[in-house]
Amino acid sequence: MWRELTKSYDRQQRDEHHILAQIGNTPLLRLRRLAPENPRVQIYAKAEWFNPGGSIKDRPALRIIEEAERQGTLRPGKTIIDATSGNTGIGYALVGAAKGYPVTLVMPAGVTVERKRIVQAYGAELIETPAEEGIDGAIRFVHDLVARYPERYFHADQYNNPANWRAHYETTGPEIWTQTDGRITHFVAGLGTTGTMTGVGRFLREMNPDVCLVGVQPIDGKQGIEGLKHLASSLVPGIWDPALPDLLIHVAREDVWEMARRLARIEGWFVGLSAAAAILASLRLADTLDEATIVTVLPDAGLKYVSLGIWGT
Repeated sequence: MWRELTKSYDRQQRDEHHILAQIGNTPLLRLRRLAPENPRVQIYAKAEWFNPGGSIKDRPALRIIEEAERQGTLRPGKTIIDATSGNTGIGYALVGAAKGYPVTLVMPAGVTVERKRIVQAYGAELIETPAEEGIDGAIRFVHDLVARYPERYFHADQYNNPANWRAHYETTGPEIWTQTDGRITHFVAGLGTTGTMTGVGRFLREMNPDVCLVGVQPIDGKQGIEGLKHLASSLVPGIWDPALPDLLIHVAREDVWEMARRLARIEGWFVGLSAAAAILASLRLADTLDEATIVTVLPDAGLKYVSLGIWGT
């Protein structure tokens, strides 16, 4: 299946000097100063802020848009629209600008000012929904708007569009497999749209059925950890396969914030909160293992969250 899907994915055929050709092929970093005491357990992480839009979400944004072009559901004259808490919206705005499509993004009002300003810098229209409704409120708003004006919009629908997880099946998963020479034993990923876990997890399971898949989410729906969803109390993405992960690790916001500070000051990794959550979960997992090669993803850098005051004023 991997090779069949990859045949239709034209990233490798793109002009190498094009901005969109720079999406993917991100470096794999090894946790060193915060590494587990047991030298037989190693933790690696994909540094996804190296993507041109600054996050892992550039991958599905590009895949969703180009798949829609191939299918004819996105064509000149239509506007790309979706609900987003930030990173996928930035990816849409980047790809839309590069391809000449207008983009409308619906965000909860409570997202950081940095994310709002970045999508506007790319020329996207921003619509804000009530902060207390979270991303679920933004999703419902988009569904209602598209239902009223179906000819105006292409609804990218990241939470239900299979192109989301396929982007990771075709790129992120194979990159991890190659970068670890197939030595990966555990894959850890935060659960938001669930595209990363679904795509990478399915790819890794095809390569080695014994790879352990570990999902990360907040301990409850009130935690508000950027980039993560508490699936039990949220609208569950249509692309989610609950049978896929072998283990779920729940994290608290205050612990994630502390890990974000430690990663910046001890490892030199200035990462976002979903990245800090992934490392926190990876370290907790490492404490239970005698020998392992754990790989996780760092979805973005900390630049979009400075206004939260996590790293000091």
